[in-house]
Amino acid sequence: MKVSLLISTYNWPEALTLCLKSVAAQRTPPFEVVIADDGSGEPTRRVVEAFARTLPCPVKHIWHEDDGFRLTVIRNKAIAACEGDYIVQIDGDVILHRNFIRDHAAFARKGTFVVGSRAMIDERLARRMLCSGNPKVAWYTPGVKHWLNALYIPALTPLFRNRENDRLRGCNMAFWREDLVAVNGYNETMIGWGYEDAELVIRLRNNHCTRQTLKFAGFVFHIHHARSSQENDTENRAIGLVTRTEKKIRCEKGLDQYL
Repeated sequence: MKVSLLISTYNWPEALTLCLKSVAAQRTPPFEVVIADDGSGEPTRRVVEAFARTLPCPVKHIWHEDDGFRLTVIRNKAIAACEGDYIVQIDGDVILHRNFIRDHAAFARKGTFVVGSRAMIDERLARRMLCSGNPKVAWYTPGVKHWLNALYIPALTPLFRNRENDRLRGCNMAFWREDLVAVNGYNETMIGWGYEDAELVIRLRNNHCTRQTLKFAGFVFHIHHARSSQENDTENRAIGLVTRTEKKIRCEKGLDQYL
């Protein structure tokens, strides 16, 4: 199994640097790193190029012009560029546990998608880490919130595999590429921030993919930032409701544009 690590980013090179340092520290590296860049400027390009020279795997920088928040579009373009058969999706403002890739690979099962856990790095700690460029963090670090999500106890992980809840972590999910192709990836009619991951999951479930919860392994630390605008949240939820009630599997405007 080849694991593609898909990292979404937009104009925060300091956070992306910490994220990629944690990728470099992985005990098991991914097959490739694919950066889904929603229109960042030159500083981000320089960060990606620097890590492309040092990471122990290929790095692809998928970029388009900045035309507002188009996460669904850039993720679809990045998914199309992935050559691995399993895609682990994160955001560029998270720090990975050193066994992150290994844990996700071990947890993968056909016919499922995975939702992982995240701990939170508060504003003060985030400022310090971003200034120092040091990604070292653990559950006991002062400033880590929801620290239970950062306990590494893989022996307990199987107990939570089939745990069901409505919470999704778009910053820590994993899918078989063939399953994303089957549902046509992200729905590009969803504009702005909010609910794009949930709508995708509805279609995956409609296509008989089941959720698996990855707990006490394969987690991330999420760097504090101001919340994105949620002005499109109501419209996006309405699209999700139609997807659910009509039991849609494929979206009309999605991944197939780039395959």
